[in-house]
Amino acid sequence: MLNLYFFLTLNGLGLGMIYFLISVGLTIIFGLLNFVNFAHGAFFMLGSYLCYALLALTGQFWVALIFGPLIVGVLAWGAEKVLIRRAYHLPHTFHILITVGIALILQETSILIWGPVGKSIPMPEALQGVVIMGKFAYPKYRLFLILFSAVIGFILWLLMERTRFGALVRAGSESTEMVSLLGVDIFKLFSLTFALGVGLAGMAGVLFGPIRGADPFMGPEVLGVAFVVVVIGGMGSFTGALVGGLMIGLVQSLMTAIWPEGASLMIYGAMAAVILLRPYGLFGRA
Repeated sequence: MLNLYFFLTLNGLGLGMIYFLISVGLTIIFGLLNFVNFAHGAFFMLGSYLCYALLALTGQFWVALIFGPLIVGVLAWGAEKVLIRRAYHLPHTFHILITVGIALILQETSILIWGPVGKSIPMPEALQGVVIMGKFAYPKYRLFLILFSAVIGFILWLLMERTRFGALVRAGSESTEMVSLLGVDIFKLFSLTFALGVGLAGMAGVLFGPIRGADPFMGPEVLGVAFVVVVIGGMGSFTGALVGGLMIGLVQSLMTAIWPEGASLMIYGAMAAVILLRPYGLFGRA
């Protein structure tokens, strides 16, 4: 029984880090741009499909891991410059309509290219099998998932806290007018931030592909979980995205042993409990 809960805890950490990668992009975009991106889950789906396509084309998972998020980020950058930029000054209702439209376009395009049936994605050869830790065995890929996501999270923290770009993003989240007056091209900053946030969702899709596979209808499910994480952690908070992602991943994983039928339901129960105690999230601001 102890081994089971240890296994589920590690699974929860891996799942939580994936949720962190998805939601941190969402919260960065909202924090700077005050823009609600309902296409975030669709870009995650696109990352999974790119993992499938690049793996089929090259046979190398590492190529997919490098180029999948880059392609998603470039597409997001183009969408921001051509379409989304025109809606920043509009009410959030228009943000929702535009990004839901983008999500539907991505979903239907994926069906046209890859068909309506989901695709399975093989594990990379180097990460097949298990790691033996005493009497406990754990899949190599899931362990890689935890470690790699933690490294990406640390790099992202350095980017946001120790670089000029991060300082501009944090300053812009307080006042975009002030950043503009300092001579910064605010629209270029918006484009880079949007591409970064969406690229992280694409990376999460690539990483989760060998576990979940790729199907054209996974976007809304992922988007729902991402919003739960952001609400729990607090809109615009990097730390909140990390803590919220890990909390939801652990709750969902451990509940599969305690109450399997209610595992997905309990993540919304956790969100409701946080809202009752802290309406702005654990690390959010009013």
